[in-house]
Amino acid sequence: MNHHRSKFSFRSLHLSLRFIIPLAIALALLAYAVVPLVDRLALKWFSRDLDIRSSLVSSTLQDPLAELVVLKERTRITALLQKATQDERLLALGVCDNDSKLLYRTSAFPKQISCSPEQPVATTNDHMIKLPQGPVHVVRTPLHFENAEIGSLVLVHDMSFVERRSADTRKYVIILFVVMGIVVSLITVFVAHLSWRGWMEGVRAMLRGEGILRPFSKPAGEELQPLVVEMRAMMRNLETERRHADDMTSIWNPAALRGLLNKQLAGDQVLVVSNREPYIHVRTDQGIMVHRPASGLVTAVEPVMRACSGTWIAHGSGSADRETVDKHDRVGVPPKNPEYNLRRIWLTAEEEQGYYYGFANEGFWPLCHNAHVRPIFRSSDWQQYRKINQRFADAVVKEARTDDPVVLVQDYHFALLPAMIRERLPKATIITFWHIPWPNPESFGICPWREELLQGMLGSTILGFHTPFHCKNFLETVDRYLETRIEHESSTIFHGGQLTMVENYPISIQWPPEWQGTLPPVEQTRAEILAELGLPDDHLLGIGVDRMDYTKGILERFSAVERMLEQHPELVGRFSFIQIAAPSRSVLEEYHAFEQRVHRLTERINQRFPGAVILKAEHHEPDQVNRYYRASDVCMVTSLHDGMNLVAKEFVAARDDERGVLVLSQFTGAANELHEALVVNPYHVEQTAEALYQGLTMPEYEQRERMRSMRALVQDFNVYRWAGRMLLDAARVRQREKLAARIGTSPVFRG
Repeated sequence: MNHHRSKFSFRSLHLSLRFIIPLAIALALLAYAVVPLVDRLALKWFSRDLDIRSSLVSSTLQDPLAELVVLKERTRITALLQKATQDERLLALGVCDNDSKLLYRTSAFPKQISCSPEQPVATTNDHMIKLPQGPVHVVRTPLHFENAEIGSLVLVHDMSFVERRSADTRKYVIILFVVMGIVVSLITVFVAHLSWRGWMEGVRAMLRGEGILRPFSKPAGEELQPLVVEMRAMMRNLETERRHADDMTSIWNPAALRGLLNKQLAGDQVLVVSNREPYIHVRTDQGIMVHRPASGLVTAVEPVMRACSGTWIAHGSGSADRETVDKHDRVGVPPKNPEYNLRRIWLTAEEEQGYYYGFANEGFWPLCHNAHVRPIFRSSDWQQYRKINQRFADAVVKEARTDDPVVLVQDYHFALLPAMIRERLPKATIITFWHIPWPNPESFGICPWREELLQGMLGSTILGFHTPFHCKNFLETVDRYLETRIEHESSTIFHGGQLTMVENYPISIQWPPEWQGTLPPVEQTRAEILAELGLPDDHLLGIGVDRMDYTKGILERFSAVERMLEQHPELVGRFSFIQIAAPSRSVLEEYHAFEQRVHRLTERINQRFPGAVILKAEHHEPDQVNRYYRASDVCMVTSLHDGMNLVAKEFVAARDDERGVLVLSQFTGAANELHEALVVNPYHVEQTAEALYQGLTMPEYEQRERMRSMRALVQDFNVYRWAGRMLLDAARVRQREKLAARIGTSPVFRG
């Protein structure tokens, strides 16, 4: 018997070697071919990135540098160029005249690089030059002054990091092929001892992301698990780099978003669910009027729905909403030119009190914002919250034309909704976006129904937050309170047979703004606003735009205005701060008390400094708010805790004159993007007051540099890119699910 077993083992080994040796040779040849290809692709990607960087630096320096060159201000030119080279990859800058003579340069400018268009050094491509100290990337851009070319700007980027990264990439590719060869060889040896059924079960387990093939013994599975995690992390990094490269070369606008839907989602139905509706019909003395609510969510999502032509499901809260819908509770919006359907859901006063004012805004809102207001949780509110979430889920099912729509669930009002939709439409792609911050696990543990809320959210296919920090908090919260499998490398959660991808998608605004090109010049708008307020022509203005909410830092903002006037009495009577504060949730005790505190502080400051604060506690339409943005010298966004805060980006978008200064709280998501704003801690009154004074006295050229950079970012990273990234991820998930269905496996890993 032992003889037969030995003979069988020898033959199995011989057959395995006959497979393994050709496999090893093939993998070696493939690795030999792939490594140079990876090097070329990496060089191409990095060169493209440096081209974009060069273009951005050139456009930023163009106006101030050209003016200084004409004036021949050598000291200021050198200082400007040296300041620009603080970027770790920008090695040197030089300025040439039209005769190819180098006029100005930074200290690190290589001697081997000349102003001549025919560079006398061998290059590896159009812009890369190999020097003794290493490869550099060189770009020359023309320098214009008053429509005349006065020379060129030479930008030299250090490319030594490319060689280091290429070496790392080659190492990882070789390691990958070696590991693949070892793993495949082991599998080949073991497969002779496994039944076909056991083999298929093992492959399906791997596709599900479990990383352990069931027929294997426990030790073998444990050995493979680190390998699976490492491979997934590597693949995710490559995917992230590819997506970033795609983003940098894409122009996102309504047409691009429609093209994405037609190409990637093949015209699949898109449904949006939110509590607040994008258009409210109100009965007035002049008849039925239409208003757009003061909401960052509406500002961001409404342009997306115009591009998608889908259906928006929301609570009908207007006094004339019932009079304007059809028999199916639908109405086409926008009113003058309908582009999508608004489906309204009706709530009784008791339901609204429990679901919206109670659980959502007395419980969830302060819990997530850490705004020093005690969350209140009642069982009756929780029952209404569950009931209304189920009502919206029923509406989604009724509006769905197929069994696999794309559903965009918006915000904290619907934490239970994704799981409810998943139960009725298991093939749906559910994207939940959380517009407010997510707290740490200790804070979230206050909620009595924490497990139910987390399970509801994990019904999502994709769960989005504004920042990586909020994603991290959510993963840690789930890890603390639920039995799940979390893969931090891929930011995925496997729970109850459902895989959820947790990603950060920084939200933004529409670009170009809908009123771009139709407004009068900024100076005219400013003169009109000053006349309406009865202020002199040279009066300085500040602006704040918020809902009347204790998380927005309105009291802290007013205190900073008061302190600034104390420290700089020369501005008393020459500066006024306008606060537009739309009434919000005033039926709640905390909000009512907060509104009273705002009015009292306004009166006290104006008694000391007449006209210092102009409080407009009423709703303003977006076009009215935009006029105040354009007329103001400084915009203050001092939220105590905020997911993003789109007021900051709206102000930047409104300033097509490239003037104005943004004072921005460090506790907003926008502070992670708008680095040229004056970022402050709103709790530090003196720091905020000093930033306000700095903004009011900032030179015009510095305002232009800061605003130009912020406008470029808001233009590139607009709301269409925000939606496009989520929908692209959704399209990839849907494709993988369809593939998994065809080969008879569970849904595949969605990293």
